[in-house]
Amino acid sequence: MNWPPGPRTSPRSSRRASNGGDPAALAEVYEETAVLAAGPEGAVLSGAALHAANARLQALGVPIAVRPRQVYATDDLALLLVDWIIEGTDRAGRPVRVEGTATDVARRGPDGRWRYAVDNPFGLRPGGLPDQGS
Repeated sequence: MNWPPGPRTSPRSSRRASNGGDPAALAEVYEETAVLAAGPEGAVLSGAALHAANARLQALGVPIAVRPRQVYATDDLALLLVDWIIEGTDRAGRPVRVEGTATDVARRGPDGRWRYAVDNPFGLRPGGLPDQGS
């Protein structure tokens, strides 16, 4: 994977990994102890559950588009505010539209790579990851 030189390009790296369809590649943009705020009920996922949620989104076969709005960085820590949308038709022919403004935290590791520590895709707005079966 082509790793970003700074936190500003982290959302685009995540988009490439997600749209590439390889769950292992997408897992690489997260720290080992990363958490995902998965929906309005306050569910926080980590480890295998985080990666399973991302794999479920990838399985839809609908690409994600991202637009970084603001990035604030200090030393090895960054806050990213990112508009994103997944819109199209899934592999089963159903329409999909889910979007949000993420408030994410990324950290630069000892290897120089920026990875997500906190993935909060919906920010303050209630939302939820789409269920593949609905």
